[in-house]
Amino acid sequence: MGDTSKCIISPSYVTHVPQEQEFILIKFREGDPRDPKNFSYVQKWTITLLCCALGAITGYLGFYSAATSSYSISYDSMMKDLNCTRLQATLGLSLYAVGFGVVPLISSSFGEECGRRPVYIMSSVLFFLAEVMNALAPNIQTVVVSRALQGVFAACGSSLIGGSIADIWQPHERGLPMSMFALSSLFSFGLGSAFGGLISASPHLGWRWVQWVHAMFTGAFVLGVILMMSETRSSIILARIAKDTRKMTGDPRYRSSAEIDQPSMSSLIKTSCTRPLYFLFTEPIVQSFSLWIGFVWGVVYCLFDVGALIGFLANMYQETLYRKNFPMKGQEARLYMACVAAVVLPVSMFIYAWTASSNIPWIAPLIGLTAFMSGVFIIFQVSFLYLADCYGPYASSAQAGSSLARNMTALMFPLFTQQMFAGMTYKWGLTLWALLAMVMAPIPWVLFFYGSKIRSRSKVSREILEAERDGDITSFVSSPTEEKSMQV
Repeated sequence: MGDTSKCIISPSYVTHVPQEQEFILIKFREGDPRDPKNFSYVQKWTITLLCCALGAITGYLGFYSAATSSYSISYDSMMKDLNCTRLQATLGLSLYAVGFGVVPLISSSFGEECGRRPVYIMSSVLFFLAEVMNALAPNIQTVVVSRALQGVFAACGSSLIGGSIADIWQPHERGLPMSMFALSSLFSFGLGSAFGGLISASPHLGWRWVQWVHAMFTGAFVLGVILMMSETRSSIILARIAKDTRKMTGDPRYRSSAEIDQPSMSSLIKTSCTRPLYFLFTEPIVQSFSLWIGFVWGVVYCLFDVGALIGFLANMYQETLYRKNFPMKGQEARLYMACVAAVVLPVSMFIYAWTASSNIPWIAPLIGLTAFMSGVFIIFQVSFLYLADCYGPYASSAQAGSSLARNMTALMFPLFTQQMFAGMTYKWGLTLWALLAMVMAPIPWVLFFYGSKIRSRSKVSREILEAERDGDITSFVSSPTEEKSMQV
């Protein structure tokens, strides 16, 4: 070759790049199978089903959701075995929620900056060990500590699920994968309670075997993650390709966009800890959905799956509406069924509050509770999809902020609801919640009509849109030096 050019050959692409450029920017070529968006459907669904299993295990919403519901159902067996009070046992449930709410503030951004697969493997292994610690606990103090650790490790992996699904599926394809994730998570609440109750009620098994069964399933999941989970973060994959290209050619100029002006470790930690909070405190879309889903999740923690199945079917119809109306409404086309759920939620709570009586046929409160769970399912899934569409590669950070609000309410609600219902009765306590649900009902309607205007005033949303127009969504950081792009 001449002195002014360099030839780099990949299995499917050849390009000539002038040497005078300080950096040669590595990008995916169109249709590149290494781009997570171009993974085969078998690989995409393998990753999606692993995410569903993780959600079910941990309680992001799923064997971690079963870990939440089955723990509470085994209180009596635990109290008898460890000679503890119900308040002490309940503390284990609440601290699980604390870990689940706080840790994503750090882990979600680390997954975005360092790769998702290592976080999945690390968190799953540590969650498994915490479950074993719980099963072997000699006293309630060890149980409480192990539950807090379970919440921490469960959150590390679960906080990345929304981002992983957004990594591999195009916006118009995300409806079914997100619906399956939400269904597996909510449905496992019921399954966890049923199987946990059967196991803990047996005089030969008890609450410890509830934890051992969870540990068995989690161990199988860990093997699945190690063997079948692929890295889905495109910036991480490009960084690895750039590293291999530098090694192969001996030319240090080859860089991915994430490697140019790469932040220091202290800066990365600062970003990891602050980005989700920044989204939560500055982004109206994240704030509004966090408030709404937080309230709904607090109620769910107090009531705990026909409703989840109905919600799943409703979200399939929502996907049809999204595809039909996206050209006109953009991301807000995700909100049609959320607007319906905003009406259904308070109405169903009023029905349940005023019919849960021995003088009224059982079918009436069942209708109210089923409608409520359907609304919960719709709201949960829409919050994931809408935030993923609005915040793209930083969906995990946006969802981590929402997770903090959701799990803090899950922490607080069980601590005061027994006293509230004792003082107000179930009828008036549930009526109070229904009134609060009415106050929050306008949230999806406001976003439906004004969401695009709200996003246009957001600095983060504007940067994401600009990056999408430039075709480089892996990083917002622009180098002050002149660059030459290269597809590999």
